Amino acid sequence: MNTVSPPADLQLCVENALAEDIGSGDVTSVLLSRAQQVTARVMTREAAVLCGQPWFDAVFRTLDPTISIEWAVPEGASVQPDDLLCTLSGGARTIFTGERTALNFLQTLTGTATSVRRYVDAVAGTGARIVDTRQTLPGLRSAQKYAVLAGGGLNHRMGLHDGFLIEDVHIASAGGLREAISYARALGLNVPIMAEIRTREDTLIALDEDIELVLVESLPLELVRTVARMVREHRECGGRTLVEYSGGASLETVRTLAETGVDRVAVGSITKHLRAVDVTMRISREAQATEPAST
Repeated sequence: MNTVSPPADLQLCVENALAEDIGSGDVTSVLLSRAQQVTARVMTREAAVLCGQPWFDAVFRTLDPTISIEWAVPEGASVQPDDLLCTLSGGARTIFTGERTALNFLQTLTGTATSVRRYVDAVAGTGARIVDTRQTLPGLRSAQKYAVLAGGGLNHRMGLHDGFLIEDVHIASAGGLREAISYARALGLNVPIMAEIRTREDTLIALDEDIELVLVESLPLELVRTVARMVREHRECGGRTLVEYSGGASLETVRTLAETGVDRVAVGSITKHLRAVDVTMRISREAQATEPAST
């Protein structure tokens, strides 16, 4: 995959996850000697697109910076059942304590990236890109949006703060689409302006205003094709507007939607209907304990 920078809140996300799991302390791992060293191998039990290495690494780096982690495959790579993903070595207490949190991140983000890649492959050759939505797992938005990029997709807004999305209720309140766009621009926030359009007339207004994106949601395909053609012709004349389809896209329908000529197809299920990939950690002992477990 192209290099994707981890989000700024990665460490906070990891610390919150560790606090959730460890609480006041891992009482079971205290039964292990501090001297006990182990080696662990992380494997996948199914085909997938690997994602989540920065979160996995951060779990163990937070618990013990001396833990050694060697990845066998790069982030964003396709892996097959029984492939080795990485090898860890270090203190048994730390590896057992961090195991579940690290695997939770890895299986969740790998599941997201794998789902995205299926959609990306489904629209290959159409010129359309797969884009995510705000339908993410609470607390994991930046992580899942990273995974979308790892899978070959694009990010929409991160949240409500970094882009206008003008819908029917905003248009009605402002007195019209052009008025809503003008109001948004007058705020001077320097963020993209996107608007949901329902008719050819709405499209003409949006293109005249040269906003960043027009969104067509669950409209008849013939109208979608018309809007896509209008947007394409607008760009040929120097405009910047893109067109995105949103609303109920599935693996069975996404190629048909992409073939209408839209630039992007938004798919909420890639982050919402998440199926974690089956990954496992197999731990083997390297050295016998030489001191009581309680020490």
